Amino acid sequence: MEKIKISLPILVEGKYDKNTLSQVVDANIITTGGFSVFNSKEKQALIRKIGLKNGIIILTDSDSGGRQIRSFISSILPKDKVFSLYIPRIKGKERRKAQRGKEGVLGVEGMSPEVLREVLSPFAASGGTAAKPAGRLITKADFYGDGLSGTPMAQTRRRSLAAYFELPEDMSANSLIEALNLISDFDGYKNALSVLFSESGEEIHKEE
Repeated sequence: MEKIKISLPILVEGKYDKNTLSQVVDANIITTGGFSVFNSKEKQALIRKIGLKNGIIILTDSDSGGRQIRSFISSILPKDKVFSLYIPRIKGKERRKAQRGKEGVLGVEGMSPEVLREVLSPFAASGGTAAKPAGRLITKADFYGDGLSGTPMAQTRRRSLAAYFELPEDMSANSLIEALNLISDFDGYKNALSVLFSESGEEIHKEE
């Protein structure tokens, strides 16, 4: 199958992530070298230089380590230059490893080509640049009005919404809004709420 052409550089954690992604996408793929990016001024300078030009896609693992790296990279670049994409949390281990990681979920290197294509689809649709869905964007005010922030049950409701869109379930409200505006539109967001929650705001528990 033909590779997806992405004009923006894509940042992943390690060489195995890069190897897997390079089989799916035609793009400039950069590695952080794992946590070593925290102390490598040279690597940080390279990422800033590349990201400041047109922006950079961050595609780290959906575990605590991936979140730390994502947060750090986001802190050294302007907000409008960072495009965060997320792989789903899928239980398992990579074939090269003897046992599962601490959180027991697959990293970027363990994702199938089909999953990676789906994750990258917002950029592939526009020839590789950021392609946000047309129409009204989801805002912090929407989250507040829909009980996804500012209420005792907000975190639980956000986890359900994130799971519905196959996003990491422990994302902050701001990160979830950013991700939803890349992969969905306002109507899709409202439809998800109607599927997940009743009119009273209670979560709908489906029969298995």
